[in-house]
Amino acid sequence: MPEPLKFTYDINGENFASAGEASMQIKKELRSLGFDPQTIRRVSIAMYEGEINMVIHAGGGVAEVLVSPDSIEIILTDHGPGIPDIDLAMQEGYSTAPDTIRSIGFGAGMGLPNMKKYTDEMVIESHVQKGTRVFMRFDVK
Repeated sequence: MPEPLKFTYDINGENFASAGEASMQIKKELRSLGFDPQTIRRVSIAMYEGEINMVIHAGGGVAEVLVSPDSIEIILTDHGPGIPDIDLAMQEGYSTAPDTIRSIGFGAGMGLPNMKKYTDEMVIESHVQKGTRVFMRFDVK
């Protein structure tokens, strides 16, 4: 089996307007590789939510996407403040986003739940004051 294709994206935490560029780029890549629209949709939504979270909470990070015929894996890594209570953060509506972010329509507390909803597997590793790593796997049907 050939090696998976690897795409790496730097998520700029200094420019909120650029949030979503990586998810748009991977959407184009997956489309050009011939993946089905439903898989592309699932990957794009989860990737976008992850990007937004990294911008809002962690000052940016790195997204690595591994693409193989059977699965797509995304690894999001940041060096932000970490998530003190992952179970709480996974609850719909729970958010630590500042009011400035909420006032522009983000930070509703649906990012992590949506990421989980659209993946076949999601694992969050987080250490307070060190950062967070989110692994997501999407099975290609």
